[in-house]
Amino acid sequence: MERQSQSSSSDDEDDAEALIAQNETKAPPPSLHRIASFEIGRLSGRIGRSLGSGKKYLLAVCLPLLLILVFFSVDVGRLFHGVSTVSFVPPVEDRRVREAEAELRALYLLRDQRLGLLRLWNRTAVVRSRSGSIAAVPPPAPISSSNSTPNSNQTVSYNQVRPLPPPQPTVSFEDFRSALLEQIKLNQQIQKTLLSTHRPVAGNATAEVVDNTDDLLSGSGDVDVCKKVEKPAEKRTIEWKPKKNMFLFAICVSGQMSNHLICLQKHMFFAALLNRVLVLPSPKFDYHYDKVIDVNHINKCLGRKVVISFEEFSEMKKNKMHINRFICYTASPPCFLDEEHTKRLKALGLSLSKIEAAWPEDAKLSQPKRRTVDDITSKFASDDEVLAIGDMFYANVEEEWVMQPGGPIAHKCETLIQPSHLIVLTAQRFVQTFLGNNFIALHFRRHGFLKFCIAAVYATMNNAKDESCFFPVPQAAECILRVVEKADAQVIYLSTDAASSETNLLQSLIVLNDKTIPLIKRPDHTSVEKWDALLFRNHLLGDSQVEAMLDKTICAMSNVFIGSSGSTFTDDIFRLRRDWGSSSVCDENLCPGEKPNFIADKE
Repeated sequence: MERQSQSSSSDDEDDAEALIAQNETKAPPPSLHRIASFEIGRLSGRIGRSLGSGKKYLLAVCLPLLLILVFFSVDVGRLFHGVSTVSFVPPVEDRRVREAEAELRALYLLRDQRLGLLRLWNRTAVVRSRSGSIAAVPPPAPISSSNSTPNSNQTVSYNQVRPLPPPQPTVSFEDFRSALLEQIKLNQQIQKTLLSTHRPVAGNATAEVVDNTDDLLSGSGDVDVCKKVEKPAEKRTIEWKPKKNMFLFAICVSGQMSNHLICLQKHMFFAALLNRVLVLPSPKFDYHYDKVIDVNHINKCLGRKVVISFEEFSEMKKNKMHINRFICYTASPPCFLDEEHTKRLKALGLSLSKIEAAWPEDAKLSQPKRRTVDDITSKFASDDEVLAIGDMFYANVEEEWVMQPGGPIAHKCETLIQPSHLIVLTAQRFVQTFLGNNFIALHFRRHGFLKFCIAAVYATMNNAKDESCFFPVPQAAECILRVVEKADAQVIYLSTDAASSETNLLQSLIVLNDKTIPLIKRPDHTSVEKWDALLFRNHLLGDSQVEAMLDKTICAMSNVFIGSSGSTFTDDIFRLRRDWGSSSVCDENLCPGEKPNFIADKE
């Protein structure tokens, strides 16, 4: 469950949760050699005895001899260059020949690549980050070469020594990148040459690797390692067409805002399954959703009224509001409703029916069971006018369907639950002011995670999956630098609740090639800067939930995102990135697959 934050807006997430082997041509069996020699001997005798018997015998003998002389004096490969050998060579032998030719061509390309890399090495040394150039170094010792190009008549002896060209002047870093890219392309050409004699097979892993390399080579000459993740072409969706005067009242009380948004998203799925209009909770009972998300956007995307505010619901019922049926998805504790929350619901003018559990047997379980659509429709389908279900944060229903980009409901937008228009504009202005188009976003959750992650380690100590999420700052810095190196980013946007003592240490360690990568946090409001003027004019600055959503929005706009495992704040950013199409193949949680290199004892 999420814990209360201190000063940062990102604190609102919960604490829970081979080369081809050459084919040798076999020599004819010895018996065949003997037969051939015997027949030639007999034929020679016959020629001597009957040389004058007829011209046709002379022609029969001279023609093969002439062909033999031509074979040894002329380059047959050049003589028949360009002529298909399918008619003369059996299919198997033809494939062997083509494989051998492809391997030979690949060897020449490898030779060219080696020489190119050596020339590049001679011209380059350590990158000078400040001057943006690479210094020249003395050339290595001369190398020996015994290769010749396939179309050349000149062959270099194995013992002939050919020195490398003298070192060239200092080369710029961009020239270095361009030359290195040429070598990558040459390596790709070698792979394709070796694979050219093999018929493509569906699902062939090697062929897929080569094809992926094509995608990495962009037209601008840059290698896009952290490319965007493409959305799936097909989606599984359900139509949300609510019946008139049939309502689902959302009850979300577990954790803080990120948890509540996840709970709200699941309520929307249930409302679509049950054909009901979703009623948002009152700000007096829950968060003020209108400040954080664009409620009207949901209705516009569906083309009909599917979500209404509590005030609209109250006006429709003329202050005579009654929940006809109240079902708890979570059996223990029931709906996460304590006495205080029950009193606040009644204070809104709501009369409640008896609270019941959908699956009372789940009370003995640590986590609710996985459910299907049929489970939901059979358990929650009702003719009652107003139905309330709580709390659905932990509901595990058709997770793959619900978590797909855009969600499980059919609509004409990228996402249904998204930040308010003012927050999106403010985030764009912040990116334009401080970050630019190439930045990494880091959600560095610290507050409360030390204790929570230690508990998580000990809870999973006997399981196959032993994980944690609170890493020492030096270890975290190493993990961050690996992503920075892949993404080639200039700055990092830091969303964190960590103390300055931790962030200052982290900043001192984020150094790549002697260059410090700045960690940028949102500054306090000043009248000089105008990026947050929209929030200021609408009296939204200082609202912790608005600032938390602003942090999420900035992170969702980044080229690459690094999250905190176990944080619903991070989970909501990943959802936005999937829906908006901004997800990168380099997105990950901090230090994935690693454990902290030091873990404190349990309290």
